[in-house]
Amino acid sequence: MSPTLRDLGEFELIRQLTARFARTSDVLVGPGDDAAVLAAADGRVVVTTDLLLQGRHFRLDWSSGTDVGHKAAAQNLADVAAMGARPTGLFVGFAGPGQLDAAWALALADGLAAECARAGASVAGGDVSSADSIMLGVTALGDLAGRPPVLRSGARPGDVVVLAGPVGHAEAGLALLTAGRDGWEDLVAAHRRPRPPYRLGPVLAAAGATAMCDVSDGLAQDLGHIAAASGVRVEIRSAALEIGPRMRSAAAALGVDPLGWALAGGEDHSLVACLPPTVPPPAGCVPIGTVLLGDGVTVDGQPPAGPGGWNHFD
Repeated sequence: MSPTLRDLGEFELIRQLTARFARTSDVLVGPGDDAAVLAAADGRVVVTTDLLLQGRHFRLDWSSGTDVGHKAAAQNLADVAAMGARPTGLFVGFAGPGQLDAAWALALADGLAAECARAGASVAGGDVSSADSIMLGVTALGDLAGRPPVLRSGARPGDVVVLAGPVGHAEAGLALLTAGRDGWEDLVAAHRRPRPPYRLGPVLAAAGATAMCDVSDGLAQDLGHIAAASGVRVEIRSAALEIGPRMRSAAAALGVDPLGWALAGGEDHSLVACLPPTVPPPAGCVPIGTVLLGDGVTVDGQPPAGPGGWNHFD
């Protein structure tokens, strides 16, 4: 029988957790002291934070500890990349019940470490405590490398809207899990372990992106944030969205329109950005629309149909 968190105790748990985290050159002082020290050569630090709650953001019967670690890291590191920054460090607060298998918490650390490695970052510190259910508080840091941050408020009429990464895959995976359907493990994996295109955040910033965000709450809703902040209208061309045969077959099996997943599905953590019309989209980025005068988001000239994106309080 594997030990529980109570069996290990706080300090042995911390020792085993931190042993799983590699240290990049950005981390000058890592776990084990009163605080970490990270290099900030740019003189500015990009910071973002998120909460993940058992039963709200993940289910233990659907996701392993490793899955949750990947997801927790991805959703924060993607926010850093969406500012045009290179992710450097992650700080994780973890709380769980004493009877939780320690193996689950160690698998969580493995997932965090693996996703950080994809982004070129590392877990530099955090905290552990007890709680009635599993809770994670994650903070990510990033380096702008001398560039200005790419905000949501800089889009201009005439800009081209480009997408880096898939949309709707994570939502499709969630729908399949909810329906108890097998056979689309690639889409289920997209829900459990999203794979943001971290490197393209700085690439888009260097190319001259005027606005950018990650697709965490749904493409139409997140572009709505850019439209509102910039005082423009964003027009999406539905034919430009790459809805592949796997999504189409899953949607047919569930009797839904896959375009709804692509427009309203969150948690893919892909990047959507606006580029001046004279700038060729970098490799890995697909033009999907245009910035126009006006306000809001339209799809093929009409307001988006169907439900909106994610709302934490629904």
